[in-house]
Amino acid sequence: MGNVVQLRTNDSLRSVVAGLGDPMRDKIASAAYVLQYLDDYQLAAIYKSNWLGRKIVDIPAMDAVRKGRDWQAEQDQIELIEAEEKRLGFWHKLLEVKVKARLWGGAALYIGTGDTDLMQPLEPERISKGGVKYLTVLGRRDVSAGEISQDVLSEFYGRPAYYEVTGSSTASMVRIHPSRLAVFVGAPHADNLLSQGPNQGWGDSILEAVYTAMKNADATAANIASLVFEANVDVFRIPDFMTSLSDPAYSSRLLERFALAATAKGVNRALILDKEEEYERKQVTFAQLPEIMQTFLQMAAGAADIPVTRLLGQSPAGMSATGESDMNNYYDRVSSIQSLEMTPALYRLDECLIRSALGSRPAEIFYEWSPLKQMTEKEQAEIGKLYAETSEIFGRTGLFTSEELRTVVANQLVESSFYPGLDQAMEETGTDWEKEFEANKEAEAQAKAEAEAARQQMGDAAPRTLYVRRDVLNADELIAWAKGQGFKTTLPADDLHVTITFSRTPVDWMKMGDNWSDNGKGGLTIPAGGPRLMEAFGQNGEAKVLAFASSALSWRHEDMKRNGASWDHEEYQPHITISYDPDAPDIDSIEPFRGKIELGPEIFQEVKEDWQAGIREE
Repeated sequence: MGNVVQLRTNDSLRSVVAGLGDPMRDKIASAAYVLQYLDDYQLAAIYKSNWLGRKIVDIPAMDAVRKGRDWQAEQDQIELIEAEEKRLGFWHKLLEVKVKARLWGGAALYIGTGDTDLMQPLEPERISKGGVKYLTVLGRRDVSAGEISQDVLSEFYGRPAYYEVTGSSTASMVRIHPSRLAVFVGAPHADNLLSQGPNQGWGDSILEAVYTAMKNADATAANIASLVFEANVDVFRIPDFMTSLSDPAYSSRLLERFALAATAKGVNRALILDKEEEYERKQVTFAQLPEIMQTFLQMAAGAADIPVTRLLGQSPAGMSATGESDMNNYYDRVSSIQSLEMTPALYRLDECLIRSALGSRPAEIFYEWSPLKQMTEKEQAEIGKLYAETSEIFGRTGLFTSEELRTVVANQLVESSFYPGLDQAMEETGTDWEKEFEANKEAEAQAKAEAEAARQQMGDAAPRTLYVRRDVLNADELIAWAKGQGFKTTLPADDLHVTITFSRTPVDWMKMGDNWSDNGKGGLTIPAGGPRLMEAFGQNGEAKVLAFASSALSWRHEDMKRNGASWDHEEYQPHITISYDPDAPDIDSIEPFRGKIELGPEIFQEVKEDWQAGIREE
């Protein structure tokens, strides 16, 4: 009786008919993942010569540090901490160490305190004011990791027990206790005990996991580029070509013949052929190549966990595509890097930094990473309005005193950067603000009561079109600036203004509410600086305007729209029209006005459809 051969079978996915899992028929059955190691020379070459690899390394590192941190402390304490960060070059070095960690697999920030015995643990409690002397960036190639600690009772279990660097003498090595280093790794190892070679005790370069996808994208781009040179191929059909080719003299005459034809074609745009010869030009189509290239770039972006819009710097494609969800997911990932990787690595350094800046460690001081997503002016205005409404409700309920509520609301507005410098302005106001506030409040209440009584006497106002503007009070300064920039004529001083609403839809003017964001006299001051641009408005760009940012104006405009006013444009941009002169200088050559802009009170008028007929310039 023969031997029984037992065949090892897989699960139901295997089919004898289809041949799934059969190494003789299924090509993928013999495929396997293997370790892919990039040595330092390859990593250096990629970072120096390959744009895609460099961006994959740099972008998350840059995004993780570019907005900084928001310290929660007294203003003078925050200033001291930020001054200490500036003295130590903290942010520049944090970016450098993060880039090196992602490229080489690991890097560290050495906390220089002037101690001589570097194998002793660093105790932040012993740091005095100015105790942190310097910070040094050490890449994985600059420092060697020691043996992995096996002491389960140590906070450094599973990590190097020490690090070694070159001392003052190149022949000596200095050991450093791990508490004196803020250690960052690239791609963490699954088990440090299984890692070997120069990356032992560190991590892997993030380029190793994306190398295949990145190389495929580069290879695809290179092949597409080579096809460009083959876009047009000239084809000649010559009678008895193969038969005559064996004659050396014929070959020489043939080459001379087509060299002459090419010369004639290049000079005279005419091709000279024998009667029996044929000529044809074949063109290669590139219709599907962009989609193929985009697919490989998307795979590289997915491998790097960076949105294509951020990696390539391109706008989202497709109908209704904004890329907002992709960027929100990416921002969440960067936030995870900050909170789960960088904050623990910087903990001991931050404790030393606070003591070095203040001389002590107040327990109430902490920080949060600044959000990467920036709100639009409209979103900021809406949030500011919610802050104001919430504080107004709290004030009416009487749960808090006016002083308590003032302090809390001010901190909220300062921390959200809605009103930068508000805390300094409050200090200048002093403690007598409440008396003046109550007096103004009583005056406003009396004015509102009188207005309400008048309204009740005559009933609701009849709906009518609405045009609201604020005139520029320092128009002479803007005109002097415009003339200095090359404008021959401008609108007259009494016509320079900012439009807030231009509603062709009739509305009840009394429902537009009153403006509370003025300077106490009905006016509004736009501080010097901030975003300023010269733009061309109108169907043909005939209006040369100074565009600027103002949350107060944007807020007021949106409030009027919510109360029924219409607006003919998609967005509202505060601006001052300078001139309609067709011979005005090119806006790209104009330096915007950077000074303070004083605006008068709001002026309500009905819409004039023929307003353009009244334009005049001086």
